[in-house]
Amino acid sequence: MLKTTAAATAAAWWNPLASTGRAESPNEKLNIACIGIGGQGAANIRRVDGQNLIAFADVDKERAAKTLKKYPEVPLYSDYRKMFDQLEQQIDAVVVSTPDHAHFHPSMMAIERGMHLYCEKPLAHSVNEVRLLTEAAKAKGVATQLGTQRHNLSSMRRSVELVKSGAIGEVSDVHAWVSSSRGMPNYPAKTADVPKHLDWDLWLNRAAERPYSPKICPYNWRFWWNFGTGETGNWGCHILDTSFWALDLKYPKRVDVTDPDPHPYVTPKSMATTLTFPTDSGSDVRLHWSQVPSVPDAVVRQSGLSENDLKPHNTLFVGEKGMLACGFKGYQLLPAGDFTDFQEPESFIPKPRGFHQQWIDAARGGDPASCGFDYGGPLTEAVLLANVAFRAGGGFDWDAELMTASGTPAATDFLTSHCRDAWRI
Repeated sequence: MLKTTAAATAAAWWNPLASTGRAESPNEKLNIACIGIGGQGAANIRRVDGQNLIAFADVDKERAAKTLKKYPEVPLYSDYRKMFDQLEQQIDAVVVSTPDHAHFHPSMMAIERGMHLYCEKPLAHSVNEVRLLTEAAKAKGVATQLGTQRHNLSSMRRSVELVKSGAIGEVSDVHAWVSSSRGMPNYPAKTADVPKHLDWDLWLNRAAERPYSPKICPYNWRFWWNFGTGETGNWGCHILDTSFWALDLKYPKRVDVTDPDPHPYVTPKSMATTLTFPTDSGSDVRLHWSQVPSVPDAVVRQSGLSENDLKPHNTLFVGEKGMLACGFKGYQLLPAGDFTDFQEPESFIPKPRGFHQQWIDAARGGDPASCGFDYGGPLTEAVLLANVAFRAGGGFDWDAELMTASGTPAATDFLTSHCRDAWRI
């Protein structure tokens, strides 16, 4: 499905380990290759290093240095395509922790080779890429996990239990937000010579060629549409996870945006969108997602809490019997006076195994991981559809089966990502 032969210049930085063969029983360690080993990649490696780490891939020697010092026996490749070419028969599983725009290609290469896959959020850079990965993983039957590690938090489980048990009745609206004003970097970005430790062409991956800028790489790429998905992609999968889990959401039928003012190249400092989901009960749930400097005004008004009291939270469920304000550190049933004598239900969601361990166990034939792509795929699509509405300048009806947007013609232009000829599938 993909061109896998690496360019002649993309050699391993030193020779790979000898073949050890693929794991064949639940008790054997997995042979894991990790792509992107600085930042979040290093954190992911620490959580899977009880397995056999057989290869690393990274385009930045400086960012990779700390991890290489800790695991000096593991070979490092500058180009993961070369790694796949040489070690395909040895690799059982792959961890992808690259920037957003570089998630799709290594992930699809791993899936098509029958390798289990852990991929950081958001699953991919565009809606179409996400759907392709979701369907390919299902067809291949590989174990998957989306990097929404906060899914394991006890506070999130408890919030989900309260909603599912009917503590606030049927939910009609959910407000979810990220308190941030990051975005809108200076455009155009000041260019510079490419550092010697970085392979800029490989870092660009499938994105359009452009000069190197330290204002883009190594971190601020996430605020440029060609490479990142803004704070919505950065935090959306974590925060909307609570709503998706509690309400069993999948695909929205409508996406709307309030007062969009999109820039063609850089992500916004603020935005407000609403995704409308059908439910099994026949009624709709409106999920209001926003990026704001602190807390949305509508949440302050509706909850009756002060902005300061709401700062620990990122979600407000509005039900027929009350409200639930919650976040990664706790929750509050509202209005507080209505729940003075409320008897909370017994916990019914089992305490999970370690988030990365779930994936490892699933790859060995155990139960599926909690955020496999069957769940994480639709979650990511919703996050990215919010961005599509903002960038297109208007809302649209969404046909999830046909993957078509109607009502705002420009929306179609943002469902896919630009891909250089050498990277086309």
